[in-house]
Amino acid sequence: MPVRERRPRLLPGRRFPSYAYLPGRFPHPVRHPLGHSYDPEAASPVCETCSDAEAFRWGMDLFNHGYYWEAHEAWEPLWRAADRGSADRALLKGLILTAAAGVKRREGKAIAAGRHGRRAAALLRDAAHGHSSLEGMLGISLEALAVQAEAPVSSKPEAPVRFNEAVVFDFYLGADVL
Repeated sequence: MPVRERRPRLLPGRRFPSYAYLPGRFPHPVRHPLGHSYDPEAASPVCETCSDAEAFRWGMDLFNHGYYWEAHEAWEPLWRAADRGSADRALLKGLILTAAAGVKRREGKAIAAGRHGRRAAALLRDAAHGHSSLEGMLGISLEALAVQAEAPVSSKPEAPVRFNEAVVFDFYLGADVL
């Protein structure tokens, strides 16, 4: 599997969280006082527009480096802000579910990973039929991404390299935006 050092950073000025969250193995990032993003005073982030390029790229950066739960959190406000029924909303939900599949793969839960991956692939294919303002930033076609999302889990991920990360997908996002 590819490791973090071989993957480009999309936002090199932003620091990654101190760990990639896995349920039951680490403190919940926002709910637990020891979580990497815990702030009891913080309000939920609200996105004004789903074309927020920095938030979208941050999600891709997190995803590319094995921070799947964190990528989901970066994309969720964008998904919530996207128009219902739009290609952007389908694409974002597809990415969120692909990230969820990454978490399940890291946990060794192949059945759950497959379920999330199939749902993600269906949404990504739906998004391909519309016009998404975000698609061009992915660096991969939506069909190719759908195929990757629904690929069966062949084995457990390699041992984490650093910061408890394990990259479980053979592709990365944003290659064309570097």
